[in-house]
Amino acid sequence: MAELVREELSALGAIFCGPGEWEVLSCSDGTVFRILTRAEGFMDADIPLRLVFHLPVNYPSCLPGIVVNSEHLTRAECEIVKEKLLEQAETLLSEPMVHELVLWIQQNLRHILKRPEAGGGSEKCTSAASTTVDDGLWMTLLHLDHMRAKTKYVKSVEKWASDLRLTGRLMFMGKVILILLQGDRNNIKEYLILQKTCKVDVDSSGKKCKEKMISVLFETKVQTEHKRFLAFEVKEYSSLDELQKEFETAGLKKLFSEFVLRLVK
Repeated sequence: MAELVREELSALGAIFCGPGEWEVLSCSDGTVFRILTRAEGFMDADIPLRLVFHLPVNYPSCLPGIVVNSEHLTRAECEIVKEKLLEQAETLLSEPMVHELVLWIQQNLRHILKRPEAGGGSEKCTSAASTTVDDGLWMTLLHLDHMRAKTKYVKSVEKWASDLRLTGRLMFMGKVILILLQGDRNNIKEYLILQKTCKVDVDSSGKKCKEKMISVLFETKVQTEHKRFLAFEVKEYSSLDELQKEFETAGLKKLFSEFVLRLVK
């Protein structure tokens, strides 16, 4: 990690030192961290913002990745805020910029929200369990080859899903390990970054290692026939029929036959 970035992270940790304000999520392949802050919105009311930044290895010579979530904003508004933050970041290239971006959004959120393009839609950013189809609600099915350090691995998956407000299932059936996720597409992408860059397992010698054998089996926008999962759960299935029933109940019979069955043949 470049000294400039290390110094910035140290400063950010000191600035956002309140309970839950700051958390580093990953330090592999760049750095991923979360900042919880508040900004003035409509009617002078403070709006809580959850900002996830991904600093690539070439940062600050390149833009950071940014994900914006808030229970008080619609998905459309969250996307507008993200776009405006990235536009502002372009003016700050080559210098540490995260604190400047947070200060900027604190000072400008109310002006962004008053613009016409930020007024569409009524569904909240974090409403992954909505009963209506939303353009921001996606689903992905992941396959893991194995888990050697199962207890630690499962805890990591549960934490990432919770932090990113994703719902779904971590499913075990014999040697088959599947992760079904529902939520905002950007949050699913952030999950995949964590899954691939954090040392979540151990190799055959017991040394901590990254997940190198994960595959994305399927990704789609959630359709009307698909069940909305209300939480993220870890489940073990004693038979293929039991696993199949889980998929069929979720409106995913075709997904099961096309992608899951071939894993057990």
